[in-house]
Amino acid sequence: MNGTIFDSLREQVRGQVITPGDADYDAARAVHNGMIDKRPAAVVRVSQVADVIASVNFARDNSLDLAVRGGGHSGPGFGTADDALVIDFAETSGVRVDPANMTARSEAGATWADFNHATHAFGLATTGGIVGSTGVAGLTLGGGIGYLARKYGLSCDNLLSADVVTADGKFVTASETENDDLLWALRGGGGNFGVVTSLEFRVHPVDMVHAGIVIYPLEHAEAVAKFYRGYLAAAPEEFGAFLAFHQGPPVPFLPEQWHGKPVCIVVGMWTGDLSEGPARWQPFLDVAPVAGSMVGPMPYPALNSAFDGMYPKGLLAYWKAAFLPELSDGAISAHLEFGRRVPTVQTAVHLYPIDGAVHRVGAADTAFPNRNATFSPVIACHWEDPGDSEANIAWVRGYAAALQPYSEAAGYINFMDGDDLSRVAENYGPNYSRLSEVKAKYDPQNLFHVNQNIQPA
Repeated sequence: MNGTIFDSLREQVRGQVITPGDADYDAARAVHNGMIDKRPAAVVRVSQVADVIASVNFARDNSLDLAVRGGGHSGPGFGTADDALVIDFAETSGVRVDPANMTARSEAGATWADFNHATHAFGLATTGGIVGSTGVAGLTLGGGIGYLARKYGLSCDNLLSADVVTADGKFVTASETENDDLLWALRGGGGNFGVVTSLEFRVHPVDMVHAGIVIYPLEHAEAVAKFYRGYLAAAPEEFGAFLAFHQGPPVPFLPEQWHGKPVCIVVGMWTGDLSEGPARWQPFLDVAPVAGSMVGPMPYPALNSAFDGMYPKGLLAYWKAAFLPELSDGAISAHLEFGRRVPTVQTAVHLYPIDGAVHRVGAADTAFPNRNATFSPVIACHWEDPGDSEANIAWVRGYAAALQPYSEAAGYINFMDGDDLSRVAENYGPNYSRLSEVKAKYDPQNLFHVNQNIQPA
């Protein structure tokens, strides 16, 4: 693609158009996963919706692949592609809160740290993952599992409307009263249907929470896992916590003797009456000997960003995910087998609960169909040395295979990697055919295909 053509794009946008040879090209093309080393034809750091419309039209008219980047956390690196035009929302991260109507509108480049900072000023929040640097748009469009899911549902369940630029360059709003088929598809269907430029959410009263991070020696993991399973099944929905397998992190409340050693962790929060918090967490301090713990009141945004420092941009990463109808003894055994071999301190194996409010949404009510699952295990391996890539990828694949007999056919679309593209229809199950029809309506030529791609009918 010659410079003259990109000069014409520069004349159409107010944002920066960065091409090979520009001083900041290497920084502009980088995404969070250090394994991804793509060289796009250009990166457009859009400043407003008009830039998005111009970029979509330019990519379509010049037969360029089009990638869309919000937070840049996509494991397969779908926020970039070789020889593509990248729409980068890094400069559009505003969040506007309407406390009277209990809503908040986020621009497409906002992270959950941005969102939580804005809403916390009003004592409000919505479900939004567990890492603050994750993009609001990407997490929501794939479903959105987080600490508040048991009480308030998935991020996509709280999505009230979205502004979208479609493949023909049109600007539309998707809501319950306008383009409702598109809103249905955006609630879990990923970035297949257009470029989402802003998202409106329902927010809830969440301010100070009674948080807990309880770390156990791995020898007690089976007892902890079985206790966690029973406790969570009976716990009020205000208690949201996940079970995890890690290497001991270098945090002040964990003695140095456990740093880098295999451990089992329970992390979460009680969002009910703060005075009940100590009693809600005490059983986890009593179930087995504790290597280290931090339990007490904290602002919700502090917990939601507690792990950000462990995941700087540039770590190499490979992911797999599943859905479990239950945390069976067999599934626990698989976690024990592979959990004792977690390869790095940055690697995270988490079992997220998705019962409660998530189950009160019908499987066909949103594009996210996995409403009978009780847990969503995620195997997210991160490492620094490229020489470890083969062994670490093999460990993740072996772990996923060991869980497969206890899992549902589908997996969580947000934690599918690049080699999972053949599973897209399986992951959406009974909703895939309807998604394919919506895709054909809004993107019949599949312009938006740099993603977990849904084929137009």
